[in-house]
Amino acid sequence: MRLRAKIATFLLGAAALPTAAYAATLGGVDYATQYDFREFFAATDGKTFRVVLAGNPFPGLAEDDVARRLLPQMQANKPRPRLTFTYDAPAEQPRPNYRLVLVFDPANDLGAGSVCATGKTRFRPGVPGRVRVFAIYCRNDQALSQLTGWTDANGPDDPRVGVLFKQAFAEVFSDALGLRPQSGISIR
Repeated sequence: MRLRAKIATFLLGAAALPTAAYAATLGGVDYATQYDFREFFAATDGKTFRVVLAGNPFPGLAEDDVARRLLPQMQANKPRPRLTFTYDAPAEQPRPNYRLVLVFDPANDLGAGSVCATGKTRFRPGVPGRVRVFAIYCRNDQALSQLTGWTDANGPDDPRVGVLFKQAFAEVFSDALGLRPQSGISIR
């Protein structure tokens, strides 16, 4: 009898789980030779980290409302350092000026280098129900890493947007050993 009770409890618990797993699609991941996760970690751990939004992935909503609702999604799915995302631009531009630029519905020929150097973006028409983002990690006017990603979503609070951010942040701020700058020193 105990076995039946355990099986019944397991089946009831399994039925409560979501039936669909969400996934985002990422592509076009690229890193500059100067990219170093350790530098990102040191610059952001325990500090605020500026995010610049360009475009509106949900044109039926006001841009301010979308930005306000996306910030908790980003924070909940942030990369490993204990950072706090912010949209606030500092009174004086810091040096180095680290930031994440998220361009929604970017033009197909938009380049990360020009976005970091000039801040100018271009867009293509959006697709209702689809969030497309071009994520660029900048230091001053240089793009250190970049990627494109997309997912289907109905609004800024949709859990699929959180999954997109989680997967995109894991790649754009990758701590893979193969991406560490090489010093040329060999230890044998």
